[in-house]
Amino acid sequence: MSNTYQVRNLEAWELEESSGVSSVERIFRCMIFGYARVSTTDQNPDLQFDALSQAGYDRIFTDKASGAKADRPQYCKLLDQVRPGDTILIWKLDRLGRSLRHLLDVVDFLNERHVGLKSLTDPIDTTTSQGKLIFNIFACLAEFERDLISERTKAGLAAARARGRIGGRPKGLSPEGKRNAIAAASLFREGNHTILEICQALNISRSTFYRYLRYERKRLKEEVKATEND
Repeated sequence: MSNTYQVRNLEAWELEESSGVSSVERIFRCMIFGYARVSTTDQNPDLQFDALSQAGYDRIFTDKASGAKADRPQYCKLLDQVRPGDTILIWKLDRLGRSLRHLLDVVDFLNERHVGLKSLTDPIDTTTSQGKLIFNIFACLAEFERDLISERTKAGLAAARARGRIGGRPKGLSPEGKRNAIAAASLFREGNHTILEICQALNISRSTFYRYLRYERKRLKEEVKATEND
């Protein structure tokens, strides 16, 4: 017996145990899957459970993880089990998506699989024409907002350049940085100290140490070139 067959049998058995729907009945029946998420183990999901129970579902999946985290095992399991015609029921949109962009991607993924999404506290129900229209309006507004921010950023940079200012990080080193760069390069050339010891002595990171070396190498080359030109 293959591992894939065993996994599918296990999933079917779990579905029967949790929802009371047999694997044979599952083939012909569309199901409603609830999904709840709380950010930390201290938060209580009862509010979401009560609202979802009142709306009605066949099975529920629950994650205890921050919305910013991509690793949500029950969420991934939910997406594996939904079939065309099924509906995912959530309390609020922010329980499902990590961000607006992620939420739009999730809905596109569900639409491709002909799976509906219904939010109890938001006017979103992609199983209806009106719900799809509202969500599409949200998507258009999100796209408009991104374009507007990008346009304002470009306009701000253009105005700054017109006044002689250039965006980005300041070039070169501060006076203290220049002194540290000279010290770091000198200690390194002596060969009596490790890089770690030099970094600890100057209270700098390893990446900063290498940046100082590049700066000193460039500065010395420019000094030599200036001397040759004289």
